[in-house]
Amino acid sequence: HNPSNSMPPRQLQHDEHNPGTRRSPLRLLLDDISDPLNVGSIFRIADAMGLDRLYLCGDTACPPNKTLHRTARSTERHVHFEYHQDAAALADRLKDDSVMLITLEITDTSIDIGSEEFASLLEKGLATSLAPCLIPGSERTGVSQSLLDKAELCVHIPMLGRNSSMNVATATAIACFEFNRLLLKRLNC
Repeated sequence: HNPSNSMPPRQLQHDEHNPGTRRSPLRLLLDDISDPLNVGSIFRIADAMGLDRLYLCGDTACPPNKTLHRTARSTERHVHFEYHQDAAALADRLKDDSVMLITLEITDTSIDIGSEEFASLLEKGLATSLAPCLIPGSERTGVSQSLLDKAELCVHIPMLGRNSSMNVATATAIACFEFNRLLLKRLNC
């Protein structure tokens, strides 16, 4: 907000930032995301979005890792994360614990993440679920078929350009923002 008669905005310094107290119930399951730059970026996204936790699975880069640490800007110290070798076995346990699994992948049945249809299906799913868990695709192979089979929903980000995908950290940021927009409104935060 910059009324015409006031001073121009001044960028805040890091020490002037007041961390928020709102928390999102959203979780992320990262399977075979091997590039520590991407994983570090996703830690930073998880911190910025106040996510509940990260599940690092398979060949996903894990702390301690110098490249991940540098890219995460130390957020791996603040974001709750767990490592699990087998993503499919973890997905089964999460479903047993009433966690709603949602993949982020373009498929023949995926739903536009910005659509009213998705907002409605998410709302219905959350009526019986503890929390949503988003599963973005790996850099090379996307979301595995076994995880696609276990998910209650599959969503995609509409691609307007020639390419059918974007960097996993970028896609995760967009999806987390959209989830939080819906989830935090639902929780009246």
